[in-house]
Amino acid sequence: MRWYFGFFFVSGFCSILYELVWLRLAMARFSVTTALVSIVLSVFMLGLGLGSWAAGRYVGKGRAQHRDGLRLYALTELLIGMSALLVPYEFAYGKLILERMEAGTSPSPWLSYLLSGIWIGFTLVPWCACMGATFPFAMSAIRERFAQESPRSFSYLYLANVCGAMTGAVLPLLFIEEWGFTKTLRIGALLNLALATCVFLLAMRRAREPQAGTVTNASVRAGTQAVAEPWLRYFLFATGLTSMGVEVVWVRLLTPFVGTVVYAFAAILALYLGSTYVGSWLYRIRKTRVNSLSNLLLAWLAFSVLVPLATCDTRLRVFVAAIRIVGLIPFSIIVGFITPMLLDQFSQGDPVRAGRGYAINIIGCVFGPLLAGFLLLPFLGERLALCAFALPWFISALLHTSYATPYAPTGREQPRPWLSWKFGLVSVASLALVFLTKDYENQFSPREVLRDHTATVIATGGGNVERNLIVNGIGITGLGPVTKMMAHLPLAYLPHKPQNALVICFGMGTTHRSMLSWGIPSTAVELVPSVPRVFPYFYADGAQLLLSPLSRVVIDDGRHYLERSTEQYDVITIDPPPPVQAAGSSLLYSKEFYEIAKRHLRAGGILQQWFPQGSLDPTALVSVAKALQQSFPYIRVFHSVEGWGNHFLASMSPLPPTSPAALASRLPQAASSDLLEFGPYRSAEEQFAAVTNSEFSIDSVIARASGNVPALQDDRPVNEYYLLRSAEDADYRRQTWARLLAAIKRI
Repeated sequence: MRWYFGFFFVSGFCSILYELVWLRLAMARFSVTTALVSIVLSVFMLGLGLGSWAAGRYVGKGRAQHRDGLRLYALTELLIGMSALLVPYEFAYGKLILERMEAGTSPSPWLSYLLSGIWIGFTLVPWCACMGATFPFAMSAIRERFAQESPRSFSYLYLANVCGAMTGAVLPLLFIEEWGFTKTLRIGALLNLALATCVFLLAMRRAREPQAGTVTNASVRAGTQAVAEPWLRYFLFATGLTSMGVEVVWVRLLTPFVGTVVYAFAAILALYLGSTYVGSWLYRIRKTRVNSLSNLLLAWLAFSVLVPLATCDTRLRVFVAAIRIVGLIPFSIIVGFITPMLLDQFSQGDPVRAGRGYAINIIGCVFGPLLAGFLLLPFLGERLALCAFALPWFISALLHTSYATPYAPTGREQPRPWLSWKFGLVSVASLALVFLTKDYENQFSPREVLRDHTATVIATGGGNVERNLIVNGIGITGLGPVTKMMAHLPLAYLPHKPQNALVICFGMGTTHRSMLSWGIPSTAVELVPSVPRVFPYFYADGAQLLLSPLSRVVIDDGRHYLERSTEQYDVITIDPPPPVQAAGSSLLYSKEFYEIAKRHLRAGGILQQWFPQGSLDPTALVSVAKALQQSFPYIRVFHSVEGWGNHFLASMSPLPPTSPAALASRLPQAASSDLLEFGPYRSAEEQFAAVTNSEFSIDSVIARASGNVPALQDDRPVNEYYLLRSAEDADYRRQTWARLLAAIKRI
């Protein structure tokens, strides 16, 4: 049996590795929007469910029962390894097909998502079905060789799979940093090939001799069922729906504390999987085999859904992210205990029923994120979304009748305990979590809060108070001259009068507003639908400008919009959301993105790339600079008017030096007034001089990093994956210790 544990450990590791990398490849090829992410994850889970169901049915057929389940399992692992090599090419081919279909047209984003979703489903479902088929095939092999272990074989494989998945949520991040996405997929392919080879050798070596006392399907189902079939199906579906749904809410709830970097998401996923492993392990090591899904356990499950509300209460003066995410542990342990117990009970070692039960559980996993992301979070918010997931479990605890199992010494039904003091205590504690804790936005006053399927948006400040835009708890931008200079500097550097401009990332709308002050059409592309709606909160003329015939705001991923658009611009200005290390941000810094942007620049047009970070991560800055240098022949680099961050002006045409006076003379009167709105200087010439006098060469930027730093590409997002180089950086270690000591002092 230990061989099977090792097999499913490696299988779980590779499955999560593929899921992480395929998601990023799909984002690069199709879009970085929440809708696209949901499509990929739903397709992944749908493939698992279909594969589990189909493999279970195949194993149950007469002819298939004479086949060696171990060899079937080896074949599926071999096919999974092939997927690592083929999926990137399938995505690339699908992208070409969609570009040809959309050529010369402007399809709506939802039509584009539909077409992308169809191709993603066509690509991923067959390979993910192979992943889902591993459970029924392996259980068939166990039934042939280890009949006594067969009734609880699913939980054994589930335990190994979760353990491997936990490792796969963390370790591949180091592979990606060192070698990139493509080589990381090749590592997964080699592991699957080695796994398939070991399974084939084991199948050839061991004789197919069932042990004495084989448990047949008929004898397994003889006697009293542990729970009625409808209840089992409901609980299998509900655990999948709740576990995946609350993960979506957790990410929204925890992002203000853990940040938006890939390591934060990996930590949440690893903690969830690790706690699930603990729960499954506790189920496996029980001295008794009595399966007791009691009413009290269901009530504790409902309570555990609400625990993160307490750990994420901002009144707790504990600012260490590790303290915040421990709120995920109780739910993860309980669901890790319940899920394999239900599947063992549903299947009783029968691969046919195991495939069916696992498919039911995965169907819940498909609907959970969609329910949370597109319905509960936009309309109810984080707090009520968790309440919505907890409420059905409380109702189940009240309605569900306790039961005895086939392994119980008696067939008597246990008394219903929901009127006990323990149940009342859990209920009171749950109500306290709902009504006594406070949400993240309550610490801001005044504020305006908007929610959609992408993010929670907070506009705060007013009067003499500094105004800020906060998206999912991350400060995006404030009112200041830097975002104005992102528009005025490239427009003033143009050798001709501008006709139009494009702003990628709307933010507070400052750059878009500055573009409009030139009297030209300006298109602003924003990923989060609620962000442009708070434009009037920051500017009194915001509502009027949004209605201007010169103003156009598009809700889309900036890169995806450029790929579908045929329009050309004199200036394209890009201000990716902070921090520089944010997950997915590399798709607006990469060579592939700059190649797309070049196609949309008119002759003499300028791309303005804002990079807010300087010395804290020189490697990321150098990587972006190299990507620009390899994409554009003419580049000028300036420090910002406030002395931090860098404006990169890149063009396919020469950018001759221009005096501050000449730049100021090119501004219309309205643009000049807009440039000086926030100071810090009294004239446009002085404002430009503060920037142009700080110019430095791009070669001096590239010289800042030691070693061979690659140009930033989609396959090698240097800015996002930085853990290994940070561990070698003495300055980074000092900053980490300083932050840790400050947190301890606050505690």
